[in-house]
Amino acid sequence: MTIRGVDHINIGTDRLAETVAFFKGALGLEAGWRPPFAVPGAWLYAGDAAVVHLVELKSGKRPCDEAALDHFAFAIDDWDGACQRLEASGVDYRATDVPGSTIKQIFLRDPNGVNIELNYRGAVAASAKAEAAVG
Repeated sequence: MTIRGVDHINIGTDRLAETVAFFKGALGLEAGWRPPFAVPGAWLYAGDAAVVHLVELKSGKRPCDEAALDHFAFAIDDWDGACQRLEASGVDYRATDVPGSTIKQIFLRDPNGVNIELNYRGAVAASAKAEAAVG
């Protein structure tokens, strides 16, 4: 068996509508098809991939600060655009550089206290995007 990447993140929430609005507004994900499960929820897409699965709970769970799993991360290709989107959405965030690298990071929280990291790899991301457009 070979792990080929992370397929999706699942978040249980008692704030479904607010959480959907957060991921759509702050991160630009889109709500899309979800199987007709017995429990309410939503799948949020980045392109064709349902990267965030939400399941509605009767009561919320503990935030990441109280869990063994601290955060999940997305790779982004537009640093300025990400900061502008978060500011326009009224989302508090912390930006930082990774020492000894060209990676810049943004840290934020969803309405359930889930920690999210956004990683921008600068010139590496821009060159890969340019190669994809040419190829």
